[in-house]
Amino acid sequence: MDKHNNEICKTNRRAVQDCLDVIGGKWKITILLMLKDKPYRFKELAKEIGITSRMLSRELQELEINKLIVRKVLDTSPIGVQYSITKHGMSFQEVIEALRDWGLKHRKEIISK
Repeated sequence: MDKHNNEICKTNRRAVQDCLDVIGGKWKITILLMLKDKPYRFKELAKEIGITSRMLSRELQELEINKLIVRKVLDTSPIGVQYSITKHGMSFQEVIEALRDWGLKHRKEIISK
């Protein structure tokens, strides 16, 4: 393999690893799927997903750092927080759809054996 192809492979591996680092974990894709449809308040999101507050808080912070979601403090009493997906987060929907499509094919392959 020449140096040029080796650099391309290295760049591609790094890109895939970056993606996996961003979406790694059990809950991030579920959170993005939910926020795709509408904004959610923290407790509403936790209840709907069935996740602990601590874990949800960690996942939301990581998604926010990666600019996939935004956090908005609401002027309510008591103060509420609402999360919504960003334009960048919406661009991830193609990846989620590809994962879904592969998952359906994979399930069919495994079950049919």
